[in-house]
Amino acid sequence: MKRRVSLVQALLNEPEFLIVDEPTTGLDPEERIRIRNLLVDFSEGRTVLFSTHVVEDLAATCNRLAVMKKGRFLYSGNMKELLELEKAYHISSKLYMGDELQMKLISEAPPRTACSPCEATLEDAYIYIANKEP
Repeated sequence: MKRRVSLVQALLNEPEFLIVDEPTTGLDPEERIRIRNLLVDFSEGRTVLFSTHVVEDLAATCNRLAVMKKGRFLYSGNMKELLELEKAYHISSKLYMGDELQMKLISEAPPRTACSPCEATLEDAYIYIANKEP
């Protein structure tokens, strides 16, 4: 109840920029959905910074995503683009290198996103062969 009251209190002044920290933690599934819908409706024409560890909340509410680790951005961009990469290509590895998330994509054609070529490994070859359509 306190979480709901705090959120409504924050929304009353209709701020242009709203920061919510773990707004659905500890709530039952129906209440989580209600809060997410409220934030999506409220965000129209505004910016809502949604800090959470609940991945389902991000998928349901956000169009842009930033992933941070120890105060550094590992990824910042369009969530749809990140999901499209996962669907469109075989990803043989993901590696956090300093301030960025590096993904190794396996593709017969150059990817439709900015990237740098790298040397294939035996593991990459296996992933390619194992996932190639018959």
